[in-house]
Amino acid sequence: MPESNSKAEELANNIHVTPSTAEMVLRVSHDVARATSLDEQLRIIMEAVTEATNSDRGTLFLNDSQTNELYSRIALGDIKREIRILNNSGIAGAVYTSGDPEIVPDAYADKRFNHSVDHATGYKTRNILCAPVRTVRGDILGVAQTLNKHDEGEFTDDDLAIMQAITTQASIALQGTLFIERMEKLREQEAEFLNVVSDVSSEINLGPLLQMIMNAITKMLQADRSTLFLNDEKTNELYTQIGQGLGATNIRLPNHLGIAGAVFTSAKTVNIPYAYADLRFNPAFDKQTGYFTRSILCCPVLNKDGKVIGVTQVLNKKGGPFSDDDEQRLKAFTSQIAVGLENAQLFADVQQMKNYNESMLESMSNAVVTFDEEGTIVTCNAAGLKIFQVKADEIIGQKDADFFVDENVFIVERLRTVRDENEADIFLDAILKIGEEKEETSVNITTLPLLDKDSKPIGTMIMMEDISSEKRMKSTMSRYMDPGLADQLMGGGEDFLGGQSTEATVLFSDVASFTTLSEELGAQGIVKLLNEYFTLMVDCLNDEGGMLDKFIGDAIMAIFGTPFPHEDDPDRAVRCAIQMMVKLNEFNAGRKAQGLLPIDIRIGLNTDNVVSGNIGSPKRMDYTVIGDGVNLAARLESGAKQYGAHILISEFTFKQLKGTYRTRAMDHVVVKGKTEPVGIYEVLDYHTEETFPNMVDGLAHFRDGIECYHKGAFDDGIEKFKKVLELNPKDKASEIYIERCEHLKETVNPDEWDGVWVMTSK
Repeated sequence: MPESNSKAEELANNIHVTPSTAEMVLRVSHDVARATSLDEQLRIIMEAVTEATNSDRGTLFLNDSQTNELYSRIALGDIKREIRILNNSGIAGAVYTSGDPEIVPDAYADKRFNHSVDHATGYKTRNILCAPVRTVRGDILGVAQTLNKHDEGEFTDDDLAIMQAITTQASIALQGTLFIERMEKLREQEAEFLNVVSDVSSEINLGPLLQMIMNAITKMLQADRSTLFLNDEKTNELYTQIGQGLGATNIRLPNHLGIAGAVFTSAKTVNIPYAYADLRFNPAFDKQTGYFTRSILCCPVLNKDGKVIGVTQVLNKKGGPFSDDDEQRLKAFTSQIAVGLENAQLFADVQQMKNYNESMLESMSNAVVTFDEEGTIVTCNAAGLKIFQVKADEIIGQKDADFFVDENVFIVERLRTVRDENEADIFLDAILKIGEEKEETSVNITTLPLLDKDSKPIGTMIMMEDISSEKRMKSTMSRYMDPGLADQLMGGGEDFLGGQSTEATVLFSDVASFTTLSEELGAQGIVKLLNEYFTLMVDCLNDEGGMLDKFIGDAIMAIFGTPFPHEDDPDRAVRCAIQMMVKLNEFNAGRKAQGLLPIDIRIGLNTDNVVSGNIGSPKRMDYTVIGDGVNLAARLESGAKQYGAHILISEFTFKQLKGTYRTRAMDHVVVKGKTEPVGIYEVLDYHTEETFPNMVDGLAHFRDGIECYHKGAFDDGIEKFKKVLELNPKDKASEIYIERCEHLKETVNPDEWDGVWVMTSK
């Protein structure tokens, strides 16, 4: 009989299986020995075990002594190719810990069984066969496990014997492969260690360097997270700019407190297997973050002179406490990184100064562009990029003659003059042509030579102040007021725009029955009408030196007396109102000739102290006026409708008029929102004989009627007002007073009448 058959018979007698099964065990052992990798060996073993035990799938777990975990490198079926569990948990952990094989007939009835894999994969585990993988000397390498005996069967002792026979025979080759793999892994770790040290030596940015170091330490020691604390000699604090696993957390603590402080002060490494058992450990940070610290390894970082410049702290070794080997590896690593840290710290100081200078440039509203001795653009701040409408990479590195071309070539000529003569040059109100559209930008340009500490030229610099907004503001303001006034305002600057209290006359005008007009004309028609109307009205304002404050829909608000006052601002405002009515009548005559609807307006004027200035938010500012005087002007404009008047002025404006105008005292009223009565007057100079027939006689009778009204002689007043209507049947004011007198005769004692009417509407 061949030798192999004799070994098969001997094996069969020992494990109570058939010679054919024993021969299969030896064949598997032979195939495993010929395999070239650990993955292939595990595949061969578990394929043989599942076939021999007639099971559905299986996994061989190997023990990782560094992490105290069982890990699977291959699995049959749908199970993931990499599984790691603690070597004392679950059924596999129990078998590994005890060294005794087990047959579990009902997996879900066993409390040790972990259902999570089944839930994740949809697989249903019925029964389990699990045995330790031993060497011939009895050392346990791991655990073999198969699931679900085919045909709804149960695993038997013979299945267990076959599994142990296969794994024991294969363990010799398996042990050798594991040893080789561990050696290769150690070589890879050492090579990785050298690569990291090399990278650390070449990295000078502190942030990326710390990230690199922490990633390397965390991976090298198989820890959960790590932190490198550096000492701040100015504050005697340990600080970290990065914490692996902590996001962007920044921590500072006195350099003598806690475990890190103890290591920094003593310059000795501390290895703590159980953090909460050490009195130096402060659990406050764990409570704050919800993290649980188990084990700590903390090592001082020394520079080439032996001075402690920081500490490295590593938390929670996977699988248990940190070992002596971990401690030695961390010491070796920190000794190599100290020089890189010092270099990075020095570079960080230099970079901070550079950033400070760059921040100053970026915060400047003026463009700053620097050139080297050959005229190559070296830097350009944000304001410069905005003016030139380019990105940084489109200007940096360009020659001045290549960037400033066509209409902008004058800049190159001035740069060369400054380089040759080594003297500054100033060019005011220059015009730059920017972009493909040749958009004009107005700038003041200062060109300066750049000198080193020995006063030798090292380049040039240009500073550009964009004055386009000032020009645009002047142009815009010229649309709201006389151009000469706009020049004065621009010259006055913030003294005027910042806010001031002054006396001014406020004019409000509004289009009557605007809603009806809008409905009849439609959107396009009403916009066209308003544009034509506003053009006429703004011309009237400019003629009298007034300032258009704003358009409010179909209404106009204008100011006379701010930002620059005149001695006759009330007269200017009244003349403007009269002119607005004259222009409107001419405008309406043209519309009637075309068969178009005429428009009507009401105007209110008041003179009072107002506050003027730039008012609004940082994103939207308006130069305007506010105050009670503004509100009263608006009330008079809306109140004109009640009297059928077109121009109403307050007594405050009336008393300051220097010119002679056709007016009549309209009323003495308490306007809505006020408590004190105000005298109001109607201005009539715009009327013609057609619009107000017999004006002289009519006004005389109206004046007599008002006198009777104030005395409480209501019947006499009614008679006077009726005479006005005989001369001018369209005088609505007389109609109103007749109605009032009729009402007051029935409700007021003439002896108690003060002649003051209270307005109930705005």
